[in-house]
Parts: sequence; C-alpha cells; structure tokens
Amino acid sequence: MKEIKKPKEAISFELSGSTGFFKKPDVNVNTYFTYNNIHKIALLGLLGAIIGLEGHTQQNRENTKFPEFYEKLHKLKVAIEPKTENGYFIKKIQAFNNSVGYASKEEGGNLIVREQWLENPCWHIYILDDDSIDKNEFTKLKDYILNNKCVFIPYLGKNDHPAVLKERALIKVNPVENVKQIDTLFKANEVEIGNIPYDLDETTPYLFKEYSPYRLNEEYNFYEFEKLYFTNLEILDDKNLKDIYSYEHGGNKKILAFI
Repeated sequence: MKEIKKPKEAISFELSGSTGFFKKPDVNVNTYFTYNNIHKIALLGLLGAIIGLEGHTQQNRENTKFPEFYEKLHKLKVAIEPKTENGYFIKKIQAFNNSVGYASKEEGGNLIVREQWLENPCWHIYILDDDSIDKNEFTKLKDYILNNKCVFIPYLGKNDHPAVLKERALIKVNPVENVKQIDTLFKANEVEIGNIPYDLDETTPYLFKEYSPYRLNEEYNFYEFEKLYFTNLEILDDKNLKDIYSYEHGGNKKILAFI
C-alpha cells in the first residue's frame, strides 16, 4: 500500500547556460565526453555553491568522508525536466590548448584538450520541501534561489560554463495516484512503460536512456549510478514509484518524479 501523501511546497527554477560539461569518468583518451543531463550530484554541487557549502578541496583538506555539499544535501529530493526535444541536447567537440608547465610532458609543454560540450542546455529544476534535509539549510537554499543570491558562482560542470537561473518561484505540488505519464527524468527500475505515447495527439514516441551518477560511494567517493528515462510513452505500472507530484500552471499540468 502506498503512503498517503499531502500537498507540499517546492522550489522551482529554470537552469540554463550557453554550454555545459558534466565529465564522464570512464573515458580519458583523446576526448572527454559529457553526460547529456545534469546529474543529481552535479546539481547538488551547484546548489551547495549557491549557499556557500564547500566541495572536494575542503574534503581533501579536512579528510572528511564526503564533500560538505554532499554531506548536507544528498537526501534532497529533486526533479529534473530537460527543456529540449526528446530530452537530447546537441553536443560539439571543442579543442583548446593547455600550456601550463605541468599540463603535459609533450614537446613544448602544450596539451591539446578535447571536450564534448552541451550546446545551450536547459532544464527546469524542482526541489521538494519534505524535511529530508536540515530545515535551516533548506530555508537558506530557498532564500538564496528566490532572491537571486549566491556565495560561489554556480556553473554547469566546470567554471568554463556559468549557469543562469531564471523563473524562480515557490510552488505547490500535489501527490499523484495512477500515474500515466512523467514529465521529468525518473528511475527506470521503478516503472513499466508501454510502447505508445500517453498523449494520443503525439505521433512520434521517444525514450531517452542514460546511466547517470546518483550517489557517492562512501569508501572511495566514486559515482554510483541509476538508469534514468525521459519519455513520452505511457506508464503501465507505477507500483514502485515514490515521490510523484503534479504541478499545474497556466492550464498545463506536469507530473514530476523527485529522485
């Protein structure tokens, strides 16, 4: 039996940039590749930067189990809605020189770096207020996001890619039963999907899949992954879904999966 949920508040904002780069750790020869979507750990890092939480440098200096942003925010429930056709962002390879003395042992000390960058990435982000983190931290996060404040400059993966936050709002979301559609990224193992779109006016079905960093390993801080979907296909079985809410604005209804 599913837990009976009540309406809740959520922080809502659009997150975008001219470019973005969320480095995949499993490829480091010739070209560095990016994840298609901002993943949960990168999003928590961005939120931590906004309210002044420390990162990996502090962790190495103080020999803590996790970076401060992850320690304080990892239980936060977020929903990520890609704002692009079929959930897929255009990517281009960028080549540039790194000529600092320690960059390369090649002749001349010049390292040619090739990175795959996202072009004009944009997501709508929702952060659920469900007491999953310390109330003071959530209140500070709400204040800084809604009032356009930050301690450290937020960026999309690395500091070459500054982030822009727009359409900031505090919204009401309502619990959903009998889910037939999901308009954000969601865990693949929590649902069974059909083979036709939930909106019969749509003629082209799509299903975007990505193994995305979801948590940090306690011992080594390696990424641990979840398979995420973004699709317009009908949801046939939602018995394993958790933290599903709806949001209505301007006559449009969104179904949000908080992960």
